[in-house]
Amino acid sequence: MTNEKPKVLIVEDDKFFRELMLKKFSNESFEVTVARDGKDALEYLEKNIPKVILLDLILPGLSGYEILALIKGDVKTKNIPVIILSNLGQQEEIDKAMSLGAVDFMVKVNFTLEEIAAKIQKFLTKSF
Repeated sequence: MTNEKPKVLIVEDDKFFRELMLKKFSNESFEVTVARDGKDALEYLEKNIPKVILLDLILPGLSGYEILALIKGDVKTKNIPVIILSNLGQQEEIDKAMSLGAVDFMVKVNFTLEEIAAKIQKFLTKSF
């Protein structure tokens, strides 16, 4: 049995929210890496395979949808559960993200950090 913390990648451009999640989730026994945009996220994924990815949809450069499609289209990363964490919440946005391979869709304002951490934990215990 290893004591290695499960890796979680957070792709979020909002500095305040990103740092808040980093602080909270690092205390939740996750090894957290943050990416400000799709370019940073894809560079990280070239060398690392996290257990779960939290992905915002509205990002500079590549959109969250484009990043999700790239993750799910790559044999190395396609099985990583991706949870969309966005301020968007229209049904068509949810449907699009789910059809691209997201395992869940959370509207930021509707969830506390504790609820988001519990959702990450839920997907860490599932096997994909």
